[in-house]
Amino acid sequence: MSHSLFPRGTARSVRLRLECFEDRAQPSTGSAIHLNMIAHPAGAVGPSGGLDPAEVRHAYGFDRLPDDGAGQTIAIVVAYDDPNIGKDLATFDQTFGLPAPPKFTKAFVPGTPVDGGWSGETALDIEWAHAIAPKANLLLVEAKSASTQDLLSAVDYARKQPGVSVVSMSWGGSEFANEAAKDGIFTTPAGHTPVAFIAAAGDSGAGAEWPAASPNVLAVGGTRVWVSSDGSYAAETGWSGSGGGFSRVFSAPAYQATSVSGARGIPDVAYDADPQSGFSVYSSVPDSSGQAGWMVVGGTSAGAPQWAGLIALADQERAAHGQAALGRVADQIYQLSGRDFHDITVGGNGYTAGPGYDLVTGRGTPIADLLVPDLAGVAPPVTPTPPAPNSPPSGTTGGGTGTGTGTTNQPPTSGISAPVWYIPGFGFGFGFGFGFNFGGLFGWTTGWGQPYRGPLFNWC
Repeated sequence: MSHSLFPRGTARSVRLRLECFEDRAQPSTGSAIHLNMIAHPAGAVGPSGGLDPAEVRHAYGFDRLPDDGAGQTIAIVVAYDDPNIGKDLATFDQTFGLPAPPKFTKAFVPGTPVDGGWSGETALDIEWAHAIAPKANLLLVEAKSASTQDLLSAVDYARKQPGVSVVSMSWGGSEFANEAAKDGIFTTPAGHTPVAFIAAAGDSGAGAEWPAASPNVLAVGGTRVWVSSDGSYAAETGWSGSGGGFSRVFSAPAYQATSVSGARGIPDVAYDADPQSGFSVYSSVPDSSGQAGWMVVGGTSAGAPQWAGLIALADQERAAHGQAALGRVADQIYQLSGRDFHDITVGGNGYTAGPGYDLVTGRGTPIADLLVPDLAGVAPPVTPTPPAPNSPPSGTTGGGTGTGTGTTNQPPTSGISAPVWYIPGFGFGFGFGFGFNFGGLFGWTTGWGQPYRGPLFNWC
C-alpha cells in the first residue's frame, strides 16, 4: 500500500551545505540537564516496525492536498552535531520513495561534539518534517550543547535566516522564574517574513514545559493513533505521556480566552506520539549502547516537526494567494472550526481528554486537507471522507483523573530534555539493554531491524 506522490526509487542523494554561525551567548537560567526513565511495551506497525510516510500522510489527510512545501524553509533546532544526517536522510528518502529536499543546510558552531542520542533526535526531526513537506528547504541548526543558553542561541540564529517561516523545537524542560524574559526569542525579527515557532509539549504526562508554555509557541501534545490496513485513519486517543497543564509563569493569552482561564494552557494541538504507534526513523550514528540503524520513535518530539511541515504547507498556499506567512500560528488555530481537527475525547495524561479543548491534546490532531486550506484562507481542494468515529479498538482503555482551572501543575525537576521515545529493534526475540544519554535518547538496533518485543526503556 502506498499513497506517496513520489514513486519508490526516485530519491536522489541529499546535498548538504554546511555553514557556521556565530554563537551569541544567552543569559544563563541556571537550569541543569535532567533525564527521565519511562518503560513501555514495544509496539509494531508498518515497515521496520514503525509507521511510514505514506501511512501517516494518508491517515492525517496530507495526501489529499496539492501542497508540498515548495518555497518554504523549515528550521529544525537541536543540540550537538549529527555528522551523518545528510546520508541518513538520503537512506530514509530512498526507502520511502521521497525526493531530496531542494536545499538542505546545516549550521553549527565549529567544535560542536557528537552525541548519539541527539543524533537520533536530529534524524527524527529532519526526516519527518521532510516527509510532510518534501519540497520545503531544510535548515538544521545545531546548538553546541543541550544547555538553555546554547539552544536559545540556535533558535535566535534560525529565526533570522532568510526564508525561514517555521522553527521546530523538539526539546523542553521545566519552567523557570525568568522565562518570560526569554520570550522575545520566539518572535519574528524586525523586517523578516513572519515566523511560526513549534515545540514539543513533553513526554512526562501532566505538567507544563518550557518553551511549549510560551504564548508565542504552538505546543504539540501526544496521542495514540490507529491506522487501518489501507492506511486510513481508524481511531485516536490521548497518550498518557503527553505533556499538558497550566503554566506557572504565563497567563492565558487572548487566543485561549474561550478555552482556559487563569494561566496559559498547553498543549494547543496534538499528534501521534505513543511509541506503540511510532514512526520509522533511520540514524547511523551509534547511540550510547553502540547500536545504529532503523528504529521506531514516539514522543511529542515526533509531532513538533510534522506540525512544522503542516505550517509550511499552509504558508505555501498563502504565498500562492498573495498572503504573508502565518507567524504566531496559535492566533489562527483557536479561531478555526472544530471540523479541522480530530477531537480526541478518550484517554488522559493525569488530566482527561474530552470534547473540545483539553489539557491532553489541545484542540486535537489535524485533518490536514481541511486545516491547511482554512489556515491559508482558501477553499479545500477536495471534499474529504468524514473521519472515522473517535474510539479505540475494542478492549483498549484510556484514562486520566486530573482536572485544572489554571492552578500550577509542574514537573518537580528542571532542565532541558529531548522528549523522545526510542523503541529498540533486535534481530532476536529477546534481549535487554540500558544506558544513559544526557539530553538525548537511548536504544539499540541491529541490521536485521526486527522489533524487540520486550520492555521499552527511555532516558531523555
